[in-house]
Amino acid sequence: MSFIDEESSERCESGRSGLESNVFSCELSSKVPFYTFQGDEDDDLEHFLELRTVCLGDGAQEESNVVEVTALNHQGKKVSVPLANLHVCCLPMVSLGEFELKAPVTLRLKSGSGPVTVSGFHLTAYESSEEEEEDEEEEIIPVKPAKKKQKL
Repeated sequence: MSFIDEESSERCESGRSGLESNVFSCELSSKVPFYTFQGDEDDDLEHFLELRTVCLGDGAQEESNVVEVTALNHQGKKVSVPLANLHVCCLPMVSLGEFELKAPVTLRLKSGSGPVTVSGFHLTAYESSEEEEEDEEEEIIPVKPAKKKQKL
């Protein structure tokens, strides 16, 4: 299994909260049939997995490859649902749009031998401190409007 969680991130700060986005990818196969995304448990941040694509890898056999996702529903209970049913001949890739799940999330190759690559983004929601906000406010330099010349 390969796992990529790139450090190149984008920070979108609006008000007091922000979102950090990192590339996510894992490969499921008969040798490594599942992957659990936890996020960092030692911080107080919320971690989300935004799934974008599920794709068969090089060397996939002529068989159905079913990928299942397990996550918590709105009541806090674990729910498992099929995410994609891929086949080399007719459906080698599925685009999921912006399918967002809150950690913990488990991806499992329920049937088939893969390899199947699941990719998307690891999103981290954070709250900026008051000190950071004050620093941002101090750095903003006001722009004075240009003076208009009066015609005589």
